[in-house]
Amino acid sequence: MTALTHTPNPPRVLDLFSCAGGAGTGYALAGFEVDGCDIADRPNYPFAYHRGDALEHLAHLIKSGDFERYALVHASPPCQAGCAVTVGTNASRGWGREHVDLVAPTRELLDASGLPYVIEQPNGRAAIRKDLMLCGEMFGLGVLRHRNFELGRWATAKPAHARHRGYVRGHRHGIRRDGPYVAAYGQGGGKATVPEMQRAMGITWTDVREELTEAIPPAYTRWIGTAFLTARQEVFA
Repeated sequence: MTALTHTPNPPRVLDLFSCAGGAGTGYALAGFEVDGCDIADRPNYPFAYHRGDALEHLAHLIKSGDFERYALVHASPPCQAGCAVTVGTNASRGWGREHVDLVAPTRELLDASGLPYVIEQPNGRAAIRKDLMLCGEMFGLGVLRHRNFELGRWATAKPAHARHRGYVRGHRHGIRRDGPYVAAYGQGGGKATVPEMQRAMGITWTDVREELTEAIPPAYTRWIGTAFLTARQEVFA
């Protein structure tokens, strides 16, 4: 089932919990204008940006009617219980809480907006519908970084999960392996350097390690954004 609204070109996407802009950059490459929102200061974010609570910002847009300028909303809400996000990562993102799970309230507001949306989560136990699963190997990247996506009010076919070419380089469970992918998280044990993470994910505008370790490779949302625009064209053709 596809439920899309007809909006002027270029389409605009609202990037909630935007971090440093990996998702936003992918949507820009797909042809979207991008507005970001994150509770932490993000001086490296490459698009128009609102610093504040993402859910409060969305609620304000809905109440004021300003959300009507958006064709799509992308949200990457924290879900520590489901995805094992660390307290240190919470602090780096400015959440300041030990246990954070904003998936359900994010979905509730997105449903209330009536807009098509995307909710992204790492590969874990987060309570989202896994309409898509994307992996770096699908795009020839130097990271695996599996991510699940729930699609609201629109749909697209699932891409095939490409077979991995080998191991992630580094130490894991006491064993060191070489492989075509870098470990773009943490430090030590053969984890990727900042330049290696930048090259592996196609991210050049930030060199902040914490931002890189949380980033979605832009190739993922470029694919999603293109699929959304294709679905919209089919509806209004």
